Amino acid sequence: MIARILWCLATVTILLRAEDTEREPLLDRLGIELHGFADVRGGIRTAGGTRVDDGSVLEGRLQLETSYQGDLVTLQLRADFIYDALAEDHNFDLNTGKGEMDLREAYVLFSPLEIMDVKIGRQILTWGTGDLVFLNDLFPKDWQAFFLGRDQEYLKAPSDALLISLFPDLANIDLAFVPQFDPDRYVRGERLVFWNPGLGRLAGTDDAIDVDTPDRWFRDVEIAGRISKNIEGMELALYGYSGFWKSPAGADPLTGNAVFPRLNVWGGSARGALLGGVTNAEFAYHHSRDDSDGDDPMTPNSEWRFLIGYERELGRDLTLACQYYAEWMQDYAAYTRTLPMGIAKDELRHYLTLRLTKLLMNQNLTLSLFVRYSPNEDDVYLRPTASYKISDTWLFTAGGNIFLGAQDYTFLGQFQDNSNVYAALRYSF
Repeated sequence: MIARILWCLATVTILLRAEDTEREPLLDRLGIELHGFADVRGGIRTAGGTRVDDGSVLEGRLQLETSYQGDLVTLQLRADFIYDALAEDHNFDLNTGKGEMDLREAYVLFSPLEIMDVKIGRQILTWGTGDLVFLNDLFPKDWQAFFLGRDQEYLKAPSDALLISLFPDLANIDLAFVPQFDPDRYVRGERLVFWNPGLGRLAGTDDAIDVDTPDRWFRDVEIAGRISKNIEGMELALYGYSGFWKSPAGADPLTGNAVFPRLNVWGGSARGALLGGVTNAEFAYHHSRDDSDGDDPMTPNSEWRFLIGYERELGRDLTLACQYYAEWMQDYAAYTRTLPMGIAKDELRHYLTLRLTKLLMNQNLTLSLFVRYSPNEDDVYLRPTASYKISDTWLFTAGGNIFLGAQDYTFLGQFQDNSNVYAALRYSF
């Protein structure tokens, strides 16, 4: 019933926005500023498997966005109304995005000082320089949505936060306070197969993991900060974070439940023009606060992360972007000495990424290919997409998420049964 109401609302909204262009639209005449889109999307798996259904995504989505900008405050509200035909649980949950509504933004923005902005409420937060690689960006990601074939914008999940931005002459300062831990919307077996180290095999719908999530208001908090400055065209930044690993990375030895160990992160980045293109470099130290010595087999070790990337235009409407990314585990000897039965991770894990983007047909057709390859784990992720702009309001998209790997337990290899192709039609208003 709710789904029918949503799509009736979408139809009415589209008709109201699509009036005779010689007249002012009805919604504008009523003083209602409303934007958004209606999106219909379907996909199927290309790999066999019995742990999940053959369908990867089958849904209709209506996004409505409205805002008010006054002399003192700005109000922003953006929500998605969803009919997900493959979901087993339609109960509404703000934290996980499950159910028939996902609240993307709901915040108040004001400036108590000339050099200060304050944003309070639900918002999308992001920083760092990586392309689908995150070192200092510890804000929540929605890996479920990304790997199932939803639009790339849904990789970034919302945070309930207070963001204070200062703009003195010395440098820009951003401080984010999250009063209740916002974890990633991580892969847990409900719609995507994953490697469960506790079971020693791939797990799916019938093997959902039990997780203890820190959720005490004003006790299980996250604090993130950034200091940034542009010096002669070079964007420089320093970062800090105190909170938890964003996905379940440890286990409680008493209950066996997955847990989110405590985490501190410090890092920096640089981005600027070099060698006819744009180069970025980034580093981060992830300090595992619950396993500083690396000898707790139930808690991840601390690690260094490094990234260097380069992007340039190869020809007319053809862009190349590539990255090298590495994770270096600390206290590796202690890790291997205390490791119980299981498969040991490599001390150095690294990846190469490549993104090619080509615009055709007067830039109405966009072809893109993103590739992530790990030499040491011998696995690959391919994300091809093609988007055709039918008109100013209609957009057709087709793409895929293809996983290949020599072993089931590597980061990308574990997702081979999740390989899928999808198509979508979107009307924007």
